[in-house]
Amino acid sequence: MAPRPPRHRVNPRALRWWTVQAALTSAAALLPQLVALELSDARWLVVTTSVTACLAAAYVLIMPSWRYRVHRWEADEHAVYTLAGWLHLEWRVVPISRIQTIDIERTLLQRLFGLATVTVTTASAAGPVRIVGLDAQEADRLVRRLTAITQADRGDAT
Repeated sequence: MAPRPPRHRVNPRALRWWTVQAALTSAAALLPQLVALELSDARWLVVTTSVTACLAAAYVLIMPSWRYRVHRWEADEHAVYTLAGWLHLEWRVVPISRIQTIDIERTLLQRLFGLATVTVTTASAAGPVRIVGLDAQEADRLVRRLTAITQADRGDAT
């Protein structure tokens, strides 16, 4: 039996943020091929550029909404719970006693959309847990709350 999805969705603005990210990534992949196609008359470039354009369009149209439907998070006095991914789904549970650091990241694009990413780091070999697409103020509240909870916990954070 799979664990239940965490309770909270990411902010709806994350859908637009992921769409812009996907469009920028797709443009970066497609632009060199378009330049090469313009400078050359090689027929194989038409095929590769067409395939890239179709894949890029599918990525921009499908990935953001799929990710938005999947991404969830929750934090309580016992653990931080996340569900993330779009092709590969990952459920993570981080016990409060194992938390070592809590960070907030706001890239330029995230700031434009009023979003942030909260990263919860443990000593786990699986790496940190990232909650992406949070409203910036909600991320601040989450970090303050998790900081208070972890300071009150007597766990060893190892």
